[in-house]
Amino acid sequence: MANTPQSKKRARQNERRYAVNKARRSRIRTFLRKVEEAIASGDPEAAKAALRAAQPELMRGVTKGVVHKNTAARKMSRLSLRVKALGG
Repeated sequence: MANTPQSKKRARQNERRYAVNKARRSRIRTFLRKVEEAIASGDPEAAKAALRAAQPELMRGVTKGVVHKNTAARKMSRLSLRVKALGG
């Protein structure tokens, strides 16, 4: 249990950060799921549009420290390949 004023403040800050990061992570996953669904539907235009929308969201997660840079790059690369394979 936090005893000192500093550790109490830290605990409050950690709670707030956790909530913000959780929301960011959830938002990123939603965008990625939209790309997955567009790929599954087989519509190249929808998949392209979803990928274009997901990219800045994923990169924003990198700058905010929610996602590692290489993880984001890997996800974008793999999704791009799959969208390209649709013929789009």
